[in-house]
Amino acid sequence: MASAPTSWSEDNFSCPICLDVFNSPVFTPCGHNFCKTCITKFWDEQVGCKCPVCNEVFRTAPDLRVNTFISEMVNQFKSCVRVQEQPLPVRREAAPLRVQEQPRVEPGEVPCDVCAGTQLMAVKSCLVCLVSYCRAHLEPHQRVAVLKRHPLVDPMDRLEDRMCKKHDRLLEFFCPTDQVCVCQYCAVTDHKSHPVVTLKEEYEVQKVQLEKMESEVQQMIQERQLKIQQIKDTVDLSKADADREIADGVQVLAALMQCIKKCQDDLNQTVTEKLKSTEKQAEGLIKELEREIEDLIKRRSEVKQLSYTEDHLHFLQTFKSLENPHTRDWTTVNVHPQPVVGTLRKSLDQLEETLNEEMKLQQDAEQKRLQKLCDTELKRVQLYEVDVTLDPDTAHPHLNLSENGKQVHDENVGKKLPCDPKRFTQHLYVLTRQSFSSGRCYFEVQVKDKTRWMLGVARESVQRKDFTLNPENGYWVLVFNQSKCIPNDNPAVSLPVSAKLQKVGVFVDYEAGLVSFYDVEAQVLIYSATACTFSEPLYPILSPGYYYCGMNSAPLIISPVNQTN
Repeated sequence: MASAPTSWSEDNFSCPICLDVFNSPVFTPCGHNFCKTCITKFWDEQVGCKCPVCNEVFRTAPDLRVNTFISEMVNQFKSCVRVQEQPLPVRREAAPLRVQEQPRVEPGEVPCDVCAGTQLMAVKSCLVCLVSYCRAHLEPHQRVAVLKRHPLVDPMDRLEDRMCKKHDRLLEFFCPTDQVCVCQYCAVTDHKSHPVVTLKEEYEVQKVQLEKMESEVQQMIQERQLKIQQIKDTVDLSKADADREIADGVQVLAALMQCIKKCQDDLNQTVTEKLKSTEKQAEGLIKELEREIEDLIKRRSEVKQLSYTEDHLHFLQTFKSLENPHTRDWTTVNVHPQPVVGTLRKSLDQLEETLNEEMKLQQDAEQKRLQKLCDTELKRVQLYEVDVTLDPDTAHPHLNLSENGKQVHDENVGKKLPCDPKRFTQHLYVLTRQSFSSGRCYFEVQVKDKTRWMLGVARESVQRKDFTLNPENGYWVLVFNQSKCIPNDNPAVSLPVSAKLQKVGVFVDYEAGLVSFYDVEAQVLIYSATACTFSEPLYPILSPGYYYCGMNSAPLIISPVNQTN
């Protein structure tokens, strides 16, 4: 046999697995050559039998036969390089020293699928071979032309998951219809009627969706962080209110105890003084009676002694001096005690008067505090001002809208308008063009010189023909009728207004289910509908009320918000 060309190199006779010169070369049915020991050990470590180069899977282990041609060529190569007497040189990349220098696989890292014995850390994974390689075993993919075309990625575990279970082919495409990854055979068989795109194309689409999702999640996080802060602020406010209420209660109760003590002292003093007056009067009368009793005893002794005398002259002379004793007529004399009944009642009346005065002072202070809180609340909700304009397609035929969509009043004359399912035909209502399905919004409407009107919000799907104005039908409104505000709750209650309304503010918190109405001029809350359930867009709704012979002719005007001072 002719000698081997000198242009041959070790690379022409290297096993793809051990990267050393072939030792007992055998070939697989797919035509690739390996050391018999290397391929046998490789298959022993795999679940199935497949070619490490082209990744072709064999149902059963092939009957490996020695490739005599390659074996002879290897022998010629060994002879040419004069390696018969010594071991074949090992490639520098696969030298034991270099292997030892490569990092060992650590927990959580991807191991090399080719390494025998101690596995080294993989540096790349091949999407065609579905094998992860360390730096040494990756060398053929950097040298052999056919292997250079294989896409390499960062080390990945469980590469078999990238194979189609049905066709045993690489998952390279995506079916948007079924939302699954498919191989080339799937695309032309099971999914031939579906639009199929490459994984990269779907990746770009889903990446945009992922970025949008990330933005939405970030917004949700911020909203919840804001809600947490609001809850904490509410707790802090409640704590401040509780502390203030306790302090006020201590002050009022201390004043009450002081008043009660004073009342008790006054009662004791009054009753004691009246008792002393009665006792002094009785003591004087008793002393006078005792003096008269002493005089009468003395007179009785003189009378008895005179009754024993036989001397007529002495008797008559003495008896004359005993005829008129100087005594007081006690039949009309009585002790008049000072009245004490009713003293307690009088003291209690005085105590009640004192307490009423104290409570009035406390109520005035509380009213000022609440007014200050309401001023702060109104300033806060005014920050959510939105610009809304009236939608003529929803306006009742009797309503007249200004060109800028900011004013509406009743013309008392119907207009011929195009039939529109969005139009109100039985009630003088009109919606705005703008709707809200999240967050907070606030707008103000001038109601000056009006005797009747209606303001609020309505959901998008409300009935436009025949309906009842209540939350169950999708209306959250405030109705004004002859100086009284009436919420449309069930049952409705009348809310007297302290002063003539000039401008009404409407605030909606979609997530909190809150609709609030404010008297802007007085800076007070008129009414709040709480625990509302919103499941679709909300539209501001207005009604100027009927004309009533000019008594209610003024328009409703959507006004810009002027921050309260």
